[in-house]
Amino acid sequence: MTEEVDNPEKYTEGATKQVYVNVYERNPVARRKCIEHYGYSCVICDFNFEKIYGELGKDFIHVHHLKELHTIGEEYEVDPIADLRPVCPNCHAMLHKRKQAYFIEELKGFLTIK
Repeated sequence: MTEEVDNPEKYTEGATKQVYVNVYERNPVARRKCIEHYGYSCVICDFNFEKIYGELGKDFIHVHHLKELHTIGEEYEVDPIADLRPVCPNCHAMLHKRKQAYFIEELKGFLTIK
């Protein structure tokens, strides 16, 4: 504890920098059709925001593309039922934790609570 007082370290955040990225457009109708088919529960962990947060969580879920858009490199016709799945933000982040996204079934295998 003495070291913390004798040698206080300082950390700064909040600097501004410009970043240029490609953004891939999502089709809101395809998203809606995916959710109409699969529902608002995560297909990986079964988390449902409305069940946990009530009205605040109603109608909230991410939608994951089974084929990563950046690998396709051009516009393509998306099938909302075959190509998309609803996932919670945590599972969505874990799917993309490596450069080639994990497959849904592969990520399910990592779950310690089933």
